[in-house]
Amino acid sequence: MLKKLLSTGQYNQITNIALLLLRVGFSIGMITHGYPKFIKMIQGDWKFGDPLGIGVQASLISVSFSEFICSILIIMGLTTRYALIPLIFTMLVAWLIVHGSDPFSSQEKAFLYFVVYLVLFMMGPGKYSLDKKLFG
Repeated sequence: MLKKLLSTGQYNQITNIALLLLRVGFSIGMITHGYPKFIKMIQGDWKFGDPLGIGVQASLISVSFSEFICSILIIMGLTTRYALIPLIFTMLVAWLIVHGSDPFSSQEKAFLYFVVYLVLFMMGPGKYSLDKKLFG
């Protein structure tokens, strides 16, 4: 199972470029959401929502980790599928719980990130990744 999760897939050149563009493009977008939360956490400002009832600090730490740190890992293509798991979960919570009662126009961004991260999880990072260099 570990080997399968670290697999980069065998795709043609265009598919590998498309996976690179999806990984980098969406991760840069997500970093713009995660970086302010990461800085907020570093500064000790714990004002944040608690949609799962795990506590404000745990919520902020987990969201900062997934949106900022995991996005950096995905850009590099390093342990990509593992880095996608927290982001998939975070976007699912944002879509269905945080924005669950909002109109779809407010849910749409979290939904789109969720779908792209799910596709990347299924397909893997592709040829242009550190996963490919390190794990073959």
